[in-house]
Amino acid sequence: MTATHGTTPHTLDQQPSLSEYLRASSSGQHRDTETRSFITELMSGHLSLEDYTRYLGQYAWVYEALEQLVDRVSQIDHLDLFDPNLERLPAIESDLAALGVRDWRHEYPPLPATAAYIEHLQSLTNADSVRCLAHHYTRYLGDLSGGQAIASLVARHYGAEPEQLGFYRFDAINNIVQYKRAYRDRLNALSLAPADVDTLVAEVDAAFTYNGAVFDGLAN
Repeated sequence: MTATHGTTPHTLDQQPSLSEYLRASSSGQHRDTETRSFITELMSGHLSLEDYTRYLGQYAWVYEALEQLVDRVSQIDHLDLFDPNLERLPAIESDLAALGVRDWRHEYPPLPATAAYIEHLQSLTNADSVRCLAHHYTRYLGDLSGGQAIASLVARHYGAEPEQLGFYRFDAINNIVQYKRAYRDRLNALSLAPADVDTLVAEVDAAFTYNGAVFDGLAN
């Protein structure tokens, strides 16, 4: 997979753009994932700060695996999209420490659904750049979008302090709206064969499925 400065050749008429196509094709999965009972109850203030901490503990594992995958892929296919400023594991670890967690690996071992997500990410090699991009797109673009609202709700409902919400702060990004627009522009500039577009769409769906399963696991 290579980046170009031209348009995306995944359809003959060049419409829609790749980012528009991805958003439309994953909209049902996205909606299904974000309306799982655990996340809706957490965002509605019906749970507790400990439940939020459990959520964060599971995603520490996910981001560790994702960021290791990005490192592997970047060894042979370093895309501009793979920006180190997006990395979340250090912020998550800092938040967990501020929440009183001394050893997140011991205190929050991966749930079966989290373990399945990790196993999938670890199974991808440095040649799986399209699949890596799917998970990168799903997680980080979501963090840049809904993550800001999540931080406000967790602070409002559970009294979380700023030092416990670093996961949602991107201090090295000056303007999140502009950054997201630039991310989509870079995505649209990729030169992908039709088969790669199909792979990307399928893997984005898989990413949402894995995330939904983690939410379900947290609800049990």
